[in-house]
Amino acid sequence: MALDPALVWAFLTALIAGVTRGFSGFGGALIFVPLVSAAYGPRVAAPSLLVIDTLLTLPFLVPALRACIWRQVAPLAAGAVVAVPAGVWVLAHMDPMVLRWALALLGLGLLALLVSGWRHSGRHSLPTTLAVGAVAGFCGGAAQMSGPAVVAYWLGSGQSSVLVRANLFGFFALVTLASGTAYAVSGMFTAEVGRLTLLLGPAYAIGLYAGARAFRGASDRHYRIAAYWVIAAAALLSLPLFDALIGR
Repeated sequence: MALDPALVWAFLTALIAGVTRGFSGFGGALIFVPLVSAAYGPRVAAPSLLVIDTLLTLPFLVPALRACIWRQVAPLAAGAVVAVPAGVWVLAHMDPMVLRWALALLGLGLLALLVSGWRHSGRHSLPTTLAVGAVAGFCGGAAQMSGPAVVAYWLGSGQSSVLVRANLFGFFALVTLASGTAYAVSGMFTAEVGRLTLLLGPAYAIGLYAGARAFRGASDRHYRIAAYWVIAAAALLSLPLFDALIGR
């Protein structure tokens, strides 16, 4: 029996996304959602990742919650939770092709911001923090891509990779609760989502373990470089121009 090219594509994507998430604390969605959307559509890819990532990152969550700085995480999470329903509405109603183009352009725009060397003063004013959180929450609801906005914000203040990674796990834990509730209310946890979760979960799990081990020896410089490459590769490969690679 011939292998389904779409499933092979999705399996390899889940493996790479898991490595990225385990190493950097973010980036799994940047790879998983756009690339798996090329095969199954955003309305299947985003809920599938939420289930897979939530279950498989639990072992990483407890130590990260102890290490993160809650006075930085909580305001961002508050802004995100408020904006998640708007993102879920976009996921449910926007044309999938338009959404995929928007995700790719978002990734490239955030990459340009990071590579430019942009830095802010490091003072996290409440209005700015809430606004960044709202952008992250909207993107999280629409495509489980809440990470790039907060990564750009925290890396832009010059914080260490260890702290950024721990903060991200704390932030995602709170935002996932909001996204999961909104997806459930919108009826997005379908049988197809369950099937894809079971098929791709093992690949994501292997990647998470490998990425977490690799992070232990990484410097701040290596962390930043890896983050840049993750965003660039995901944004470019997720463009609908490459659909022919999976026979669509």
